Amino acid sequence: MGAIERSGYRFVPEYSVIQQNGAIHVYNKEEFIEEIKFQFTGKFPEMDKIEDLVDQYCELHNL
Repeated sequence: MGAIERSGYRFVPEYSVIQQNGAIHVYNKEEFIEEIKFQFTGKFPEMDKIEDLVDQYCELHNL
């Protein structure tokens, strides 16, 4: 899974299959802004769920 870029921000997903959780690290240019945590089931998180979380973040922060 690669990074998602929106409005000058970069969203980098990372996850642990063993712990069944993950996080999306939010960057503006090279500056770390915050971490969006999430949980999932199965062997890996669904890309649609990650994109939905990014969309929600962008709407919430008017990006």
